[in-house]
Amino acid sequence: MTAPVRFPRFFVTSPAPCPYLPGKTERKVFTELKGEHAEALNDALGRIGFRRSQTVAYRPSCLDCRACVSVRVVADEFAPSSAQKRTIKSNRDLVVSECRPWATSEQFELLQRYLQHRHPGGGMAAMDEIDYADMVEHTAVSSFMVEYREPSVDGMPGRLVGACLTDRQGDGLSMIYSFYDPEHEARSGLGNYIILDHIGRTAQAGLPYVYLGYWVDGSQRMQYKIRYRPLERLGPDGWRRFTEGEQANLVAAVSTAARENVPAVDGARKDGIAGRRKQLDLA
Repeated sequence: MTAPVRFPRFFVTSPAPCPYLPGKTERKVFTELKGEHAEALNDALGRIGFRRSQTVAYRPSCLDCRACVSVRVVADEFAPSSAQKRTIKSNRDLVVSECRPWATSEQFELLQRYLQHRHPGGGMAAMDEIDYADMVEHTAVSSFMVEYREPSVDGMPGRLVGACLTDRQGDGLSMIYSFYDPEHEARSGLGNYIILDHIGRTAQAGLPYVYLGYWVDGSQRMQYKIRYRPLERLGPDGWRRFTEGEQANLVAAVSTAARENVPAVDGARKDGIAGRRKQLDLA
């Protein structure tokens, strides 16, 4: 008899321009998530820094750089800052719904507005509605969409102002991709509110962690993640919590000004998410 395959096969992508640090190149190592053990494999890989894109799990494998660091929030110990408390208060009237991973035209239109404002020129800006449906619906694990709507008017669902594709893992929630209305004049901090809501959901479910993807020291676009405390990072010796002093210094170093709205590097994507599956080409 032929023994069953116990370990996945891993591949490496061709070098490409880094979307976070000018002058750098990136590579990714990845494997397919398929079959009856896909969920268990995704859980195991998530704990060692892999992220999911459709039916692929991947992580950075750059030759000369280790700037991308996996981070996760300790949900049951999270204590919001004064600014985060204000964000929760100003958005607590939103109607939040957990939906099956099914793409809608309303979500796609919101995504387009978000990309045009936050990531113009990036690889995901070229996505069409079919690409978006692939991103949401092609999953071999427990996934769901969380929608954030304004209060109902005349019994009709309120306007969609935010959404997040989320994986439910054995030890927490992994925020795969979030987007929101970046020009909503009456609301601020929608992106932060989506993270805060996921922290609350995770704690209520009795799960320990919210996985935020990669924190990139030196990339201004990724510094918002350092504001969530307590935060753990993955290193050679496993997960380690930032000390209060480390995180306080990093938070203090983050500019209070709005992040610069500059075009992303060609082919870039938020949080390492491939804009299209073809971006995971073999080396």
